[in-house]
Amino acid sequence: MPSIDIAQRRARLATRHRLALSARAADPVEIARSMVVLHATDPATVYLSVGARGIDLTPAAVERELYDERALVRLLAMRRTMFVAPTELVPVLQASTCDALAHKQRRTYGRLIEQAGVVDGDVASWLAEVEAETHAALLARGAATGAQLSKDVPRLRTQIDTAPGKSYSKPTNITTWVLVVLGAEGRIVRGRPNGSWTSSQYTWAPVETWLPAQDSVLSTEEARAELVRQWLHAFGPAPVTDLKWWTGWTLGEVRKALARLPIAEVDLDGTTGLLLADDLAPVPEPEPWAALLPALDPTPMGWQSRDWFLGPHAPALFDRNGNIGPTIWADGRIVGGWAQRADGEIVTRLLEDVGSDHRALIDAEIARTATWFGDVRAIPRFRTPLQRELTT
Repeated sequence: MPSIDIAQRRARLATRHRLALSARAADPVEIARSMVVLHATDPATVYLSVGARGIDLTPAAVERELYDERALVRLLAMRRTMFVAPTELVPVLQASTCDALAHKQRRTYGRLIEQAGVVDGDVASWLAEVEAETHAALLARGAATGAQLSKDVPRLRTQIDTAPGKSYSKPTNITTWVLVVLGAEGRIVRGRPNGSWTSSQYTWAPVETWLPAQDSVLSTEEARAELVRQWLHAFGPAPVTDLKWWTGWTLGEVRKALARLPIAEVDLDGTTGLLLADDLAPVPEPEPWAALLPALDPTPMGWQSRDWFLGPHAPALFDRNGNIGPTIWADGRIVGGWAQRADGEIVTRLLEDVGSDHRALIDAEIARTATWFGDVRAIPRFRTPLQRELTT
């Protein structure tokens, strides 16, 4: 079994994730393809992830690809997490992940509606009718917010108490539930937000008017194999547990997808890692580099086993739910964290010595990040210990 050491894994990360200076790109879509998908739970992450890997890019360039060219699309996918994906990857995500997610969410919401006792008759049929009415209303409007659609479809305002009798109980209407299911099914799409690039108040559009029609539909097996192939190219070599965690599939589903691909096993310092069989050639080590990555960036969120680039810094950089905050990188490892203060200043803290040369590279990235923000202020949705310390 061939061995791949940490230095080679870091070289692959630097090049494949477009973090080394020589690997950066001038096209937001190409950057997204390099990462398979961009993490988008926090809207600002998408823009900052592209900015960290870009050459002469601005937030407006990302907005153009999302909302004018529509070469990128926002959708709920693996682990019921929000991502931004290249549009050509949508059929793969739909068949591999989103169809199953839609089925699961519809079943969950239907059970809650049934338990609430607010619907006479068959809940599944009732919910399907509401979904169809909502889709039709959106087609008629062209684009709309959830609040606008709830005026067109009164049943969207049906109130459900998901925790009856509990002190934290707060009845909610089913508008968001229906939109989540329609979005997961690929029938509607999150469009332009109401606000700046840090806003999460999206309008919705019917897929018929937003994306080109699909020429063909992939089988679940074909789609999962293709998604695994792309992940291995971007994140391999890695143990199968990392792939299982990233996809959110069962171990059996992951192994079934792997069986459709030419896979090589490699030794990762005592752990068996997986790599595409035609991707065993070493990646040249790039010139020294540094990067400031945002909270929930797809690079650190691409693996479950992170010791080889994270070191001992998890307590400062992760919250209790496993969300990583803004990080400073040097040559393929995390060396510190950063934050934006209310006045716009980018403040940092190094957690290990990096030397004067890397300090200069980090300073250059701080300046680039400040320029990217401009007058915009963005507080990460999930705040971590170091981020809180830097902003108080």
